[in-house]
Amino acid sequence: MPKNQDSGPKGADFRLSNANLHRLPGQIRGPRYDRSLISPGIVHLGIGAFHRAHQAVVIDDLLAGGAMDWGIVGASLRSPATRDALVPQDGLYTLAVRSGAGTDHRIIGSVLATDVASEKPGQLIARLANPATRIVSLTVTEKGYCHTPQTGDLDEHHPDIVHDLQNPGTPRSAIGFLVAALARRRIASAPPFTVLSCDNLSANGQTVGHIVTQFAALRSRNLAKWIEAEVTFPSTMVDRIVPETTDLDRAEISSALGMIDAWPIITEPFTQWIVEDRFPAGRPDFAAAGVQLVSDVTPFEHMKLRLLNASHSALAYLGYLAGFETIAATMADQRFVAFARQVMQDAAPTLAMPAGTDLAAYSASLLQRFSNPALHHRTWQIAMDGSQKLPQRLLATMQDRLRLALPIDTHALAVAGWMRYVTGTDERGRAIDVRDPLAGELADIAGRAGPVAERLAPALLEVSSIFGTLGTDPRMRSAVTEALAKLYALGARQAVQTFQAA
Repeated sequence: MPKNQDSGPKGADFRLSNANLHRLPGQIRGPRYDRSLISPGIVHLGIGAFHRAHQAVVIDDLLAGGAMDWGIVGASLRSPATRDALVPQDGLYTLAVRSGAGTDHRIIGSVLATDVASEKPGQLIARLANPATRIVSLTVTEKGYCHTPQTGDLDEHHPDIVHDLQNPGTPRSAIGFLVAALARRRIASAPPFTVLSCDNLSANGQTVGHIVTQFAALRSRNLAKWIEAEVTFPSTMVDRIVPETTDLDRAEISSALGMIDAWPIITEPFTQWIVEDRFPAGRPDFAAAGVQLVSDVTPFEHMKLRLLNASHSALAYLGYLAGFETIAATMADQRFVAFARQVMQDAAPTLAMPAGTDLAAYSASLLQRFSNPALHHRTWQIAMDGSQKLPQRLLATMQDRLRLALPIDTHALAVAGWMRYVTGTDERGRAIDVRDPLAGELADIAGRAGPVAERLAPALLEVSSIFGTLGTDPRMRSAVTEALAKLYALGARQAVQTFQAA
């Protein structure tokens, strides 16, 4: 949350709002529709930066095309920060699209209201249970699904799941809210909504459907059977780079607007959304806004996770250790460009893409996007929640390459970078602010093992919630231990360089 959200550029006495849209400079595009005529059809759980740079922009385009009953009600599960910033602005915010050519500013108006679930859980359940809500979408990050990433199963011992089973009317988790609302719809004989996950989960629709059904079965077998039979969970692939908004960003954007925007969004020109077309409760004309509707999103999802997300994580951990603050700064070093390219090339044989898919062109576009000098995407930000991200981004590829009897050295160095990072101390001896659900457990392991690759790598590989049986494979243990030893001996920059030289 900005420290001084009511402060703005010198001379700016106005706050972005419906009443002040007419004050926007002529070159800045506002909503091209009458917001007073819009009604909500979507409730979005986890209304963070990514949703507001991606799905909310698609809906804004569709509202301009006349889809007037598809506005968004956003909900934060715990933090009031987004609500506190957007409510005084009537839900309006700036989308700043940055490239080497400059910045394009646009005001997004698709978010009609914002709730904080922890403050009024009953109100959010009522919104979800309202028959007007036909889609419930989610960007709650991997950890928000309260599951074990390696297996895809609900974590029945997760504190939020335990709470939600004991207090079904006042849930804390996204899963608890979904099931509470679906249970209410079932009792009322109302049609269910479609659950649309937009998070980087493997087979996100199938995974979320499995988790929701598992949770529902702990409440009622009949409820679980109804959900399994009646509720659809389309899988999706979403792609857009969205750096964290800084105080400097807020000041620059407010200056461009001539009024205060407390929570603008920074992003890149590229955007992609691929969605399985399974919406029995109805949907807007997504294709009209450039969404690709398919029968099976799996190949595209694997492509993104194993090419984009894997190389992004590799750059984040190794770039951070090398002293780079942003991905663009990391990409200014050609050693890291070559390494990211190798991560993608090694993942390619594990992908089964539809005919005509040009993986080389896609990979080249990723390297170009990562190098965008106008995006200050922090390596530290991307490094968050690694224990939840590694299975889909790196480990799945390693498992497939081992099955194909192919070497895993490239990905082993990326995993070693994560291991070195979660010790909590960088190469210069400075503390790292490790943000991860397993941060405490990982720090304890690192503390016992010490900075010795032969002890640390095997100890971390035994964390089964991350590595599963892959961590016991002698080929995995050998490759990761060797890569971690190289990191400790040479540092990230030289380790990447010698890796490429090899």
